[in-house]
Amino acid sequence: MTTTGTHQTEITADPDVPLVRITRDFDAPPEKVFRAHTDPELVVRWLGPRRHEMRIDHYDCRTGGSYRYRMVSGGNEFGFHGCFHEVRPCELIVQTFTFEGQPDDVALERLLFEDLGGGRTRLTSTSLVDSFEDRDAFVASGMEDGVREGYERLDEVLAG
Repeated sequence: MTTTGTHQTEITADPDVPLVRITRDFDAPPEKVFRAHTDPELVVRWLGPRRHEMRIDHYDCRTGGSYRYRMVSGGNEFGFHGCFHEVRPCELIVQTFTFEGQPDDVALERLLFEDLGGGRTRLTSTSLVDSFEDRDAFVASGMEDGVREGYERLDEVLAG
């Protein structure tokens, strides 16, 4: 578990299924947290570590839509893409996630936006991969730092 801003970011690897679960509370209503995940002008401001510049090629967050973006840092570029399978405003996003450096490793991700009342939201994200080996490699890849920094940046976007 890591501390992010004033809230805890809990990252757990499921012992029975090759899945990573990330849970984080935000001091903003679900509508605002959801919009920060669906509006490409906001996504580019918070997703990923601070050391990378995000460049969006396309981002169509709707049921049946797709996305592709690149993270650029120090002359290196890393591409990511996926499809949005189900998008329910202020409630749920189900999508695939592929790092183009490992195109055979596709994660199925589910983001649940829970209204905690009082202008607060709990975001629970799960990433299901093909094997425990893939899950452990995903966790070992530094994703924890990227998630932590991204959520710190998301706090800043939501406060603005």
